[in-house]
Amino acid sequence: MKLCRFSHLEKSMCGILEGNHVHVCRGDLHGPLETTGNIIPLEQVRFLAPVMPSKIIGIGRNYAAHAKEFGNVPPEEEPMIFLKPPSAVIASNDPIVMPAVSKRVDHEAELGVVIGKIVRNIAAEDNPINYVLGYTCVNDVTARDLQKKDVQFTRGKGFDTFCPVGPWIETELDPSDVLVTGRVNGEIRQQARTSDLLFPVSRLIRFLAGIMTLWPGDLIATGTPAGVGPLAPGDVVEVEVEGVGILRNPVRGAGEP
Repeated sequence: MKLCRFSHLEKSMCGILEGNHVHVCRGDLHGPLETTGNIIPLEQVRFLAPVMPSKIIGIGRNYAAHAKEFGNVPPEEEPMIFLKPPSAVIASNDPIVMPAVSKRVDHEAELGVVIGKIVRNIAAEDNPINYVLGYTCVNDVTARDLQKKDVQFTRGKGFDTFCPVGPWIETELDPSDVLVTGRVNGEIRQQARTSDLLFPVSRLIRFLAGIMTLWPGDLIATGTPAGVGPLAPGDVVEVEVEGVGILRNPVRGAGEP
C-alpha cells in the first residue's frame, strides 16, 4: 500500500495511491486511516513530503564501497550515525538549492525507513521491523567540501532542501534486498542492493532505539552506495528504490528563482 500526503485545490490531505488515482483519507499516516470515498485523479494532485519527522537519522559508510571511495574504513562493530534537521525535508519535484558557501554539493541515493510506532529499547525477542510504517526514497544531499572542512556532518548535510523524501511511503516491502539507484540527468551514477548494507534495517532500528526514542514519522536514511558525485544548477537528480518508486528533484543555484 502506498501512503501519501498531497495538495489538491490548495488543501493538504492524506491518501492511498492506487494506479492513477488517490483515495482521500481521514486521519494521519501514522494512525488509523479511513477512506472518505473521494477519489482524485493523479494528474490533479501535487505530492508533498510523506513524512514530517521529529528527527532524521543518517547512517554513514553503510556500504563498504562508498566508504572506500573516500578512503575511509567501513565501520565494523556499530553503525556510524548523524542527524539531519527536519527543516531540510522537501518533496519530490521540489528544487534542491545549492548554498553559495559550498563549491561541491553531492547526491546520495538511499532507502528511507519510516517509523510507525513509538519505540525505545527493543527486547531481544522482538522484531524491530514491527515498528516500521514503511519505506521511501531519500536523497541525503551533502555539501562535501563543508563536510570535510568541519569534520562533523551537521553543516554539510543540514541546509534547507538537503533531504528530498518521497514520493510516498510503501508499506509492503521487504527491505533486505532491493535495488537502490541514483541518476543524474538520466545517467546512472549509483546502484547497489540493500543486501550489501553492512548494517541491515532491522539492526539499525534496534541500535538506534537503544540510544533515543524513535517517534512515528521519524526517518532513517540507511546509507548510500558508491558513486556519489557533484550536482550542478540545471541538473535533475533521481533516487529510485525498487518496489517503492522514483524521487525526482531539479537542482538550482543559490539565488535562482
